[in-house]
Amino acid sequence: MSEPLISSELVLLDVDLGPTKTDVIKAMAATIGASGRADADGLAADALAREEKAVTGLGGGIAIPHCRSAAVTTNTLAFARLKPGVDFGAADGPADIAFMIAASEGSDDAHLTLLAKLARSLMRAEFLEGLRSATSPEQIVALVEKATAPDEAEQAAAAAAAAAAVPAAAAAKKVIVAITACPTGIAHTFMAADGLEQAAKAAGVEIYVEPQGSGKVVPLDPSLIARADAAIFATDVGVRDKERFAGLPVIESGVKRAINEPAKLVAEALAAAADPNSRKVAGTAAGAAAAATGSQLSVGKRIQQALMTGVSYMIPFVAAGGLLIALGFLFGGFDIALAPGVNGARTCEQLTWLSADACQAAVDGGKSIGSLVLATSSLTSMPAGFLMTLGAVLFAIGGAAFGFLVPALSGYIAYALAGRPGIAPGFVGGAISVTLGAGFLGGLITGLLAGVVALWISNFKVKRWLAGLMPVVIIPLVATFVVGGLMYFFLGRPLASLTTAMQDGLTGMSGGSAILLGVVLGLMMGFDLGGPVNKAAYLFATAGLSAATEANFQVMAAVMAAGMVPPLAMALATVVRKKLFSEVERENGAAAWLLGASFISEGAIPFAAADPLRVIPSMMGGAAVTGALSMALGVGLRAPHGGIFVLFAFQPLPMAIFSFLISLAAGVLVAAFLVILLKTAWPAKQVEAVA
Repeated sequence: MSEPLISSELVLLDVDLGPTKTDVIKAMAATIGASGRADADGLAADALAREEKAVTGLGGGIAIPHCRSAAVTTNTLAFARLKPGVDFGAADGPADIAFMIAASEGSDDAHLTLLAKLARSLMRAEFLEGLRSATSPEQIVALVEKATAPDEAEQAAAAAAAAAAVPAAAAAKKVIVAITACPTGIAHTFMAADGLEQAAKAAGVEIYVEPQGSGKVVPLDPSLIARADAAIFATDVGVRDKERFAGLPVIESGVKRAINEPAKLVAEALAAAADPNSRKVAGTAAGAAAAATGSQLSVGKRIQQALMTGVSYMIPFVAAGGLLIALGFLFGGFDIALAPGVNGARTCEQLTWLSADACQAAVDGGKSIGSLVLATSSLTSMPAGFLMTLGAVLFAIGGAAFGFLVPALSGYIAYALAGRPGIAPGFVGGAISVTLGAGFLGGLITGLLAGVVALWISNFKVKRWLAGLMPVVIIPLVATFVVGGLMYFFLGRPLASLTTAMQDGLTGMSGGSAILLGVVLGLMMGFDLGGPVNKAAYLFATAGLSAATEANFQVMAAVMAAGMVPPLAMALATVVRKKLFSEVERENGAAAWLLGASFISEGAIPFAAADPLRVIPSMMGGAAVTGALSMALGVGLRAPHGGIFVLFAFQPLPMAIFSFLISLAAGVLVAAFLVILLKTAWPAKQVEAVA
């Protein structure tokens, strides 16, 4: 017989387990470990690692730290009634009720079902009241066992209701289908499901929820989806088999919103069902077109989303290509990108075994030193040896990856607008843009054109025999021809001229104009921390790297330095004035050191989301200082990403490294000072008691 999920030895009543959630989690893990059901240290480490992904405070005084762990030998539930309460990150304050769910890595569906039933019970007021009023561990155990006991009669009734024909009275009700899913798939998934079910019942609405948890997922019956008026996707992860819901009006949110405000989600779903222009779930190409044309979003917002999608998909090409090129420079020298003889740092004859005549021919042909190294050497035949050849290989691979930058940008902008049929015309349009010298501006235009044309053709009503050919042949063929023709006959030359003018203007910037550009770029990088404005500044910098001018390298350095300021500044602020920040924010601050050093601006998002009016202006101020100083000091950077890990790619070395660090430190200090000043002089409710 398997051990029960909970026993009296796993219940702690009215205890002080420490002032922080880390203390509570470790104490509860120790309690489970003492019962012989898990290794306490391993369980605590896995539960704390899970806590870093998302807070487990649910509001209403409840916290459910949980994890799957190899340290767990028996699926277990521990309970603690905390006095005083402890902050688990919920918006409404500390938790006095804490359940720790410890699931083994090989948990079977039966145990996961019990955990799911408990999670659903936490949404019921009478269950919580019983937990708070119980006077003995045995009463807590009885409550939990009742909540998790299988109800065969209820299951039979539900099965019979699902199999029966829909009564006429029920047919008049609105029907909603929903998906709930959290990263772990143990607690939030099922609590969200129960929250939606209760809210729908109160609203007189039929709802059918598919919790996509860690155990066996029972898909919604296709007949229920066919009857549905709208769908709700309350998930923090991707929805499995999303195409089943194609064409349904949809409301999407994180899983916690279904726990905290399920009634609003149900109301929004009903409003979407009644609105013929509401956003629809995309499925096939036709479904994607329907979703696009039926969207509630404005044209400007849809274009913005498409541009951000293109930038998002482009960044891996930029990061991989740019960093490989930078490594090529590290091993082979910066002149590996130059034609032999240019700048005279190392001559063609010194770096290759070619004769003077052959080198002159290479110069006339515009070949780089790197290409000659690859063409004329093996690992042992080079005067400079292995490192020179390795640098040439890295530079060549990085250059190949960088060559996809504009096509990827264009292709995925089109994909965001029209789905898969837009990818081919978008990529081809981007490649043509590169060929014609139109650069990333051309990529933006061709991506939008390809997406709009493909989407337009997707809306054509055609015979069934032709419908199957539309997304794979007809749409890509016609859209590619239209976009390519427009570029070659009308748009290519004007866009190339505009790109050249922009590059010339950037190259000619010096003194005050360069510093002003640094200020603007810094403000953009500090504004939305990885959002559209931040990404626009980053795109401007990375797109210019291929021009390989000193001005472009300076822009890249200013953008990277400014983007590192927000997370580093918030990390510093949480150390200097700990009392101004919650425990969760201090933990985020510890992680922000590495994120900031790696040029991941998103490390400051938790702070900005919780306190935008004081954090965002402070970050913008510090980032603007850094951008201005970087441009004023003439710091150049050849790598598009990496933070302090690509110091070798700054120029001119070694002075550039010192100037970069000075610029970065100044901005971090300014931003940290401003956020501390604002939090002290303009306190929010949670920091009013701070001296």
